[in-house]
Amino acid sequence: MNGNFRCCVLSLSLLVGIAAPVAAIASSTDDRITQLERISNAQGQLLTQLQQQLSDSQRDIDTLRGQIQTNQYQLEQIVERQKIILQQIDELGSKGASSSASTSTSNGSAASSASTGASSPAASTGNEKQDYDNAVAMVNDKSKTDSAISAFQDFVKRYPKSSYQSNANYWLGQLFYSKGKKDDASYYYATVVKNYPKSPKASESMLKVGIIMQEKGDKASAKAVYQRVVSLYPNTAIAKQAEKRLSGL
Repeated sequence: MNGNFRCCVLSLSLLVGIAAPVAAIASSTDDRITQLERISNAQGQLLTQLQQQLSDSQRDIDTLRGQIQTNQYQLEQIVERQKIILQQIDELGSKGASSSASTSTSNGSAASSASTGASSPAASTGNEKQDYDNAVAMVNDKSKTDSAISAFQDFVKRYPKSSYQSNANYWLGQLFYSKGKKDDASYYYATVVKNYPKSPKASESMLKVGIIMQEKGDKASAKAVYQRVVSLYPNTAIAKQAEKRLSGL
C-alpha cells in the first residue's frame, strides 16, 4: 500500500510540474496579446490624429491659396487703376474739359469701380441743389461717412450735367481718403482733374493724387504729379505745397 501511495504522490508531482510551465506559457501569451492590442490601438489613434492633422493642413493650404489669389487680383486692380489715374493726369495738358457725355461715362466708371459697402443713400428730393446740400451736410459727421459717400455717388449719377459735379467728385475723394481707401480716393480726385480742369478743386485734387502716391511709396509718380501741379498752377498756394513736397522727396 505504501508503494502505491508513493506512486500516486510521484504521479501527482509530475502532473503539477508539467502543468506549471504550461500555465506560465499561457499567461505569457495572453500578456503579449494584450500588449500587442494596446500597441495596435495606440497606432490606430496616432494614425487617426495624423490623418486629421493632414486634413486640417490641407484646409489651411486651400484657404491660404484662396487668399493669395484674392490678393493678387486686388493688386492687379490697384496697378490698373494707378495707370488710369496717371493717364488722366497726363492727358490734362493736351485735352480740355471732356464733353458732357464723356463726363457722365467717366463718373459712372468711377462710381462702379469704387466699392463702398456703404448704406443706401437717402431718397433724392429731386432738387439738384437740395440733394447736394444734403450730402455736404453729412461730410463733417464721421458717423455718416458711408451715407455721405452713397449720397454723393447717387448725385453724380443723377445729375451728370450739374455744376456741382466737380465738388461732388472732390468730396468723394475726401471721404474715401478719410476711410483709408486711397485708390478709390485717387480715382475721384483724378476725375476732377481730367473732367473739370477749370474747377477750383482741380489743383488741390491733383496735389492729393500726388500725396497718395507718395504715401503708397511711389515716389517717381508722386514727383511727376507734383511737377505737373507746379507747371499748371504756378504762383498758387497749391503749387507752393507741391514744391515743398518735391524738396522732401
